[in-house]
Amino acid sequence: MDARIAALYRHPVKGFTPERLSSAPLTAGACFPCDRLFAVEDGPSGFDPAAPEHISKMKFTVLAKIPAVARARTAYDEATGVFRATAAGRPDFAGDLRADAGRAGLEAWLTDLLGDDIRGPLRVVEGPGAYRFMDSRSGYVSIINLASVRDLEAKLGVPVDPLRFRANLYVEGWPAWAESDWTGRTLRLGEATAEVLKPIVRCAATHVDPATGARDIELVQALFDHYGHRDCGIYLNVTQGGRVAQGDGVRLS
Repeated sequence: MDARIAALYRHPVKGFTPERLSSAPLTAGACFPCDRLFAVEDGPSGFDPAAPEHISKMKFTVLAKIPAVARARTAYDEATGVFRATAAGRPDFAGDLRADAGRAGLEAWLTDLLGDDIRGPLRVVEGPGAYRFMDSRSGYVSIINLASVRDLEAKLGVPVDPLRFRANLYVEGWPAWAESDWTGRTLRLGEATAEVLKPIVRCAATHVDPATGARDIELVQALFDHYGHRDCGIYLNVTQGGRVAQGDGVRLS
């Protein structure tokens, strides 16, 4: 199959704006670079940076729990640690998330933005070492087949923004839903190689329009109604590191 990487995205702060990249270095056994590096607790989550363990996304400010998170437009500067956020009708925010003052500033800004939607108090937490705030215990890099999204879109009769699925890599050129049977197979992605771990089971985060913050399509139920499952996309484990870039070929073996 002649397939290619159509787009790459990272999500530096869990739940917030996807950031498009032209390329990224993948490392064997590691998560996508600078992805889910930070999260914002909505009340105490039990996260212990000295002994980090997987924690449910519902402990954090994520779209599945608080659709209004999509009202914030954010960007992270990896070199400086500065995180910027804007939202209609509110002053802009900029602060270094590696420093206490910057984290406190973001907590206050989000508390004002999200209001009664939060349990609180909000607290910015950072994944120590290689730990990242992933939805899956084992899924480190995620891929969406754009043909599968278009097939779902056609069945629903309404546009479906692929960014609802918050993946790292978006691939063009595969038949719709071909990826559903690839567990255990190997993918060559640009210079990197990865094993397909499993399909991605979807949640209510996909119900939220990433542009407006409106919860407008019951995509989880739609997946089940039309396909008999709640999956869209696949998780990968990188087995051989290397750079991947927009336009690179993707080969199944």
